[in-house]
Amino acid sequence: MKVRNLMTAQPITISPEETVAVASRTLTHYNIGMLPVCDASGALQGVLTDRDIVTRCLAGDKDPRKTAVRDIMTRQVRTVAPNIETGAAAFLMGSQQIRRLPVLEDGKLCGILSLGDLAAREESAYDAADALTEITSNISFR
Repeated sequence: MKVRNLMTAQPITISPEETVAVASRTLTHYNIGMLPVCDASGALQGVLTDRDIVTRCLAGDKDPRKTAVRDIMTRQVRTVAPNIETGAAAFLMGSQQIRRLPVLEDGKLCGILSLGDLAAREESAYDAADALTEITSNISFR
């Protein structure tokens, strides 16, 4: 199965110029954990996660109402094309410890593939389980 068959098409995005406060409200409103950060042409600039907000904004004593998304977003982002096999995407997610993977076509964001997307389809559930095992393999409980 191809990534395009499982991905969430037309994901909610945010501009790099928007404030972290607006991004936080957007995450909450849509009940999501990651926002692709795209410029006006739709090109992916980075991603913003709830963890980015906590570790780079709040823990850094920055004001979310005055801090731009571009100042705290993750810039190094792994992506996939919509025509690759879901097994290959799941392997990438596991090996790179990624829970959500932006999907780019012609340099523009066209979707997001999440572990949940993989797990929701019976034929991809094993790929999702393997990826989650890889992602959580370095967690230790003390």
